[in-house]
Amino acid sequence: MRWLLLEMVLGLGLVGRLPAQAVCRPPATSNEAKVLGNFAVPLAFSALAAPQPVRAGSLRFTLEGSYLPTLDAATRTATICRPGKGPENTDLLFAFPRPRIAVGLPGSLFLEASWIPPVRLNGAKANLGAVALGRGFALGQGRGTTTVGIRAHATFGVVEAPITCDDEALLDVTSECYQGTRSDDHYHPATYGAEASLGWRLAGGRVRPYLGGGVNLLRPRFQVHFVNSLGNTDTTRVEVDLTRGVAFGGVTWETARGFGLGGQIYAAPADAVTARLAVSYAWR
Repeated sequence: MRWLLLEMVLGLGLVGRLPAQAVCRPPATSNEAKVLGNFAVPLAFSALAAPQPVRAGSLRFTLEGSYLPTLDAATRTATICRPGKGPENTDLLFAFPRPRIAVGLPGSLFLEASWIPPVRLNGAKANLGAVALGRGFALGQGRGTTTVGIRAHATFGVVEAPITCDDEALLDVTSECYQGTRSDDHYHPATYGAEASLGWRLAGGRVRPYLGGGVNLLRPRFQVHFVNSLGNTDTTRVEVDLTRGVAFGGVTWETARGFGLGGQIYAAPADAVTARLAVSYAWR
């Protein structure tokens, strides 16, 4: 009997050292899904210019700046996977930059790509790539030409940040993060979408307003990386599959030959709204 009790005590001790690994799949109505859906809005690799036909071999470089929508504390508090933990640390940056390059292909097709290198800003490090394939069509002639664009896009990669347990939570005696290590959580956006847009050429083609919409398939995956005060490692994985309708509108202004400025409002009504600004230069 004494040996049995000893084995039980040793067994419980070993269990305490094992990593807490689990896969949580919250429903679309959960706060976890709302947070992941909010993350996806500014990261979606949507069109950032009015649609127009392109020549094979043309190049356009664009520097984008996107606003990162914030969430209230109630929405940032998990309802399914980690209930009672407290708000997650999601408001790390106000905005983020993203470079783009678009190459004209035969048949008026274009290929667009982007990469955010792994540089850490305010505790967050993003290593994100994105690609898109599209085509623009002209529907008329002259100064008032109308244009139509179709486009498919994908965003992939990882964002590393202390979302579960930041420095403030490590000092909060009411938090499960208290006296643990700052978490290094991994967020994989995995967003795939298709969209169409309609544009107009004004002022001799120098001003081009546009409107558009589409559907995004969100397959975000979130991995906790946290060691608590007892030395237990938490690697809980959160998986959500969502489908979101999106709408956007903006204007492109060609300020000088090849140089352009642009602005856009992009919204997934079920999640969030973001604003984007762009500076570009094109070789036609």
